[in-house]
Amino acid sequence: MHIPDSKVAIHDAKRVGLKAVQWLDDRTGLLWILRHSMFHRVPRNAKWWYVFGSATLMFFTIQIASGIVLATLYAPSAAQAYDSLVYIDTTVPFGWFLRAIHGWSSNAMCFMMLIHLAQVFLHGSYKYPRELTWVAGVLLCVTTLGLAFTGQIMRWDADAYWGLGIGASIADRAPVIGNQVRALVLGGPDISGATLTRFFALHVFVLPGSAIALLGFHLYSVLRHGISEMPKVGAVVEPATYREGYEARTKKTGVPFYPDAARRDMVVCGALLIALVGVAAWCGPFGPGELPDPTNINASPRPDGLFLWIFAALALLPPSVETPLLLIGPPLGIAFLAAFPFFCNRGERAPTRRPLSVIALIIIVVGAGVLTVLGMKSPWSPDMNAWTSAPSPVEFTEHRTPLELQGALEFQFAQCRNCHAIGGAGGERGPDLTEVATRLSWDQLVRQVQQGGGNMPAYGKTLSSAETQALVAYLTTLDGGDLRAAIPGALEQQSSRDAMPAATK
Repeated sequence: MHIPDSKVAIHDAKRVGLKAVQWLDDRTGLLWILRHSMFHRVPRNAKWWYVFGSATLMFFTIQIASGIVLATLYAPSAAQAYDSLVYIDTTVPFGWFLRAIHGWSSNAMCFMMLIHLAQVFLHGSYKYPRELTWVAGVLLCVTTLGLAFTGQIMRWDADAYWGLGIGASIADRAPVIGNQVRALVLGGPDISGATLTRFFALHVFVLPGSAIALLGFHLYSVLRHGISEMPKVGAVVEPATYREGYEARTKKTGVPFYPDAARRDMVVCGALLIALVGVAAWCGPFGPGELPDPTNINASPRPDGLFLWIFAALALLPPSVETPLLLIGPPLGIAFLAAFPFFCNRGERAPTRRPLSVIALIIIVVGAGVLTVLGMKSPWSPDMNAWTSAPSPVEFTEHRTPLELQGALEFQFAQCRNCHAIGGAGGERGPDLTEVATRLSWDQLVRQVQQGGGNMPAYGKTLSSAETQALVAYLTTLDGGDLRAAIPGALEQQSSRDAMPAATK
């Protein structure tokens, strides 16, 4: 029987291709990995609760793909970053849509990861033998939030500038090493081009690389220890017997991940992908907003939605507990979450048998939701009616030297009173300065004006040295009036002022 030459060629091509695949599999084990990943057996009852991890992975893949394209168009320099984003939005074909996909998929990735983390906690899936799987998930969640925060900085607009300022001020509060940590974060004493370069490296190289490594370990742990079963009342986790029982149950009643469990993942991921495209097309990209302007004290910076609850919590905290909570709270919270399964790695997994865990999760979710709403509405917004045209109280300009009067003018024209009150008149965003001379020395005032701190921007590049000296000279006279006698040398200074000729007062 004659076989057509075309069929012989196809047969030979298949044989050569099969040998090439076999050679590659022999050297790399690629087919073994694929077979083990796609066809490993999972519990039969692993249904719709288990789709959030796959959805997170899909959004992360979109982030990587869209981020690579955007990195070829973005100019990571302080002088060109903002304009490059405008160029992408207005000139590059579908550039605005690409940025929208990247931005909205970032939020979706973080949201899905938080839901996945909550589901694992609620079902007790962190218990033996999946403790390290949970730890990798917690670290992956922190890394993902870091990607979201650094992504906001890439917009290099007013929100990014003030967000960096607040972040730097938090780092500056660390005892002993605060200045060094702030300089490490900003790449110098203030926000500059070096700052953007550092955050670009974090956003494009360091954090994605860390996320990929953690994700690889997380998936390996899932394959090694299996997907946890749906929790049942009375199904107690005992490290001595759990693994043997799990393997027996999975072998007896389990199903292959593909196509049984993967089918649900594909349905949910497909629906979410359609929703992402629709939201991106309808809402467009995030920013960039207004150009960063350190002299614009009317700016009302606001972080992206995922961080609004932190923004609100910090704004509502009493000043006395703000710094300790900022420096101690996040590390302790992350350490507690990571260590939690090592103290609770056995026992019941059913939520109905773990009421404290359910109540804790409800409190966290409701609290974060309420704070997010407060972060959008900003009910603590300061009184910003003290414009430059409003005169300073007379009692705070009398009996001042010419240098101090010049400082009072600088205080007025630099719009300091929009944030700071004197004698009850002025803004409320910053602390009241009526008695600032009793709290800060000359050198401390100079440093505060030039370098900023807390929520105050740095004015070192806005005010000249002479203007700074005049302003600080005026601030050193603000001692609350009747408190002057408590300050060493203040009485002599006041007597010399009273003896001055009227023309110089």
